[in-house]
Amino acid sequence: MQVVFTKKAPPQWLLDMWKEIDDKTFGQGFDCFAEDAVCNLGVADWKGREAIRANLKAFIDTGFTAMHHVTEYWDAGSLKVFRGVVDMTPDDPSTTTVHPTMTHFFYMDEIDDTKVRH
Repeated sequence: MQVVFTKKAPPQWLLDMWKEIDDKTFGQGFDCFAEDAVCNLGVADWKGREAIRANLKAFIDTGFTAMHHVTEYWDAGSLKVFRGVVDMTPDDPSTTTVHPTMTHFFYMDEIDDTKVRH
């Protein structure tokens, strides 16, 4: 099976999710995940939308504010790829803001393709 990616504007569900993280609200923007979604982020292995929401909140609450910037979004139907930069500003003013590059793969749910499965 060949997968063809098309570069597109980022969808609202993706922007809403990042906004929830940036605003530290962790609300409805996480509804883009299927209830039993899985998130692997670094060494993390979180199972379930509520676990993803809670663990990302706990990570952000470790002492910094994030601001996500989407630089590329590629859509291949059931697989979406996001690339961007996040400004991570520590709460401690003596610590420097860092700007790591991010790439995330979103595998959509087989039954409800509007929800992220993994």
